Amino acid sequence: MHAASREALDVCYKDLDARCASLDSLVAVAAQTGTELFDAVDVLDSDRSLRVAVADNSSPADRRSGLVQAVFGGKVSQLTLDILAHAAAQNWSTPREMRVGIVAVGRRALLTSAKAGGQLNQVEDELFRLGRILDGQPQLTSLLADKTASAQAKRSLLAQVLYGKVTAVTEVLALQVIGRPESNPIDDMSALAANAAALQDKSIAFVRAASDLSDEQKAALADKLGRIYGRAMSIHSEVDTSLLGGAVIRVGDEVIDGSLSGKIDKLRSNLV
Repeated sequence: MHAASREALDVCYKDLDARCASLDSLVAVAAQTGTELFDAVDVLDSDRSLRVAVADNSSPADRRSGLVQAVFGGKVSQLTLDILAHAAAQNWSTPREMRVGIVAVGRRALLTSAKAGGQLNQVEDELFRLGRILDGQPQLTSLLADKTASAQAKRSLLAQVLYGKVTAVTEVLALQVIGRPESNPIDDMSALAANAAALQDKSIAFVRAASDLSDEQKAALADKLGRIYGRAMSIHSEVDTSLLGGAVIRVGDEVIDGSLSGKIDKLRSNLV
């Protein structure tokens, strides 16, 4: 995103958070809001002239908001309508970035619902696990990334995979991102997991270990990494027996290789 859009998105996040703070039935209402925002994006995606008009910075903010209210009034809840109108009043760099911003606000609303319901850790873990499943199923990932397939077809395929296996919030988030991807299925799931962690003021550490980590080991690693990086850490791990022993840890773009295979490779290099 360009600077103007990043600023607009930050304003929209704060608007959503403020509105959610005063809700009595936060779990249900925030989930409904997120779902309706995704539906609104589908409408914008299907109508280029509307998408351009609501993001036209040469038009007065109240006119853009009024257009959103005229199009979506009576079709979504008042809360969703207010959030959309507020988003339209901001100055976005491009219509596409406004669309991306509304999607981001919708995701935040759903994650807020999960947090209020005590499910945010579970949703974060489910999104991470889904990304790993896709990484290990290249044929499924290829089908979900097929640009010639309709959004509905890809969502139907993923829905069959997810049915009864994840929380409702995870399913809605995953189906949305598959229908309207920003990057690719694996990276998009990782980004959603990172969003869930960020809502808890945490960063994610991806760990590949030679054997399964116990809860105690994960807690100890999170504490150690937290002291190293100066922020709370959420540990996501998977088993990779090719490491022979130890683990490889990735935090952002930084990789810490403490695996036995990595040490052997380093020793070989030193001997050459």
